[in-house]
Amino acid sequence: MIKDIVVNLNVGTTASSASDFAISVAAAFDAHLTGIAFLHSPIIPVTGAGNVPAEVMVTQQDYQAAVATTQERFADASGRAGIKAELLTLSASLVSAGEQFGRIARRFDLAVVGQAEPKTNTVEGVIVEAALFDSGRPLIIVRYTQKAPLKLDRVMVCWDGGRAAARAVGDAMPLLQRAGRVEVVIIANEPGKQDQIEGADVGAHLARHGLNVEVKRIPLGDIDVADVLLSPCGR
Repeated sequence: MIKDIVVNLNVGTTASSASDFAISVAAAFDAHLTGIAFLHSPIIPVTGAGNVPAEVMVTQQDYQAAVATTQERFADASGRAGIKAELLTLSASLVSAGEQFGRIARRFDLAVVGQAEPKTNTVEGVIVEAALFDSGRPLIIVRYTQKAPLKLDRVMVCWDGGRAAARAVGDAMPLLQRAGRVEVVIIANEPGKQDQIEGADVGAHLARHGLNVEVKRIPLGDIDVADVLLSPCGR
């Protein structure tokens, strides 16, 4: 059951993608949502005279203003959605923000984080990694271009018979139970567990939960697994 969600509030041009998606998840499950805004301590160069360069001060002021705007947008959007939400602002360095978020996420049913924008050196990538490997809790990573809210008419389960896939299916069960259709996708030639019929066991398991399940086997071909799953045949 998902009743307590935490989201990292990204700051930047795509700041609302993760927070808006998290708000839609909270609304779907009537869950409480906590937004975490990190106020990063800058690494400040000092001149030989002991002065802080003026451009550094302006940059930090701009960042603080962007954080304030992100907080206001989160408060306004959660208020319009009618969900129970709170906002926490934490001070952290660029390094410690990920560690803090990973620890915080352990106390929630679900963490939502935004994908770092490509070719940018941002803290979002550090937070995604910490939430994935350090929290021990279910995680949704929201693509930086995401605009649509949560949709559960069709959900894909990527299955290779391994421990990570089994854990992901168990953690995702609250979402799967609301799905109109669940597609269990197995990539042919991908190493898996040989002591079971590929996909049949997990398909039967999900069907016993009352889910509408379809098992699909897709040939790997000459491209990697991630590209197959993101291709039209995978979707």
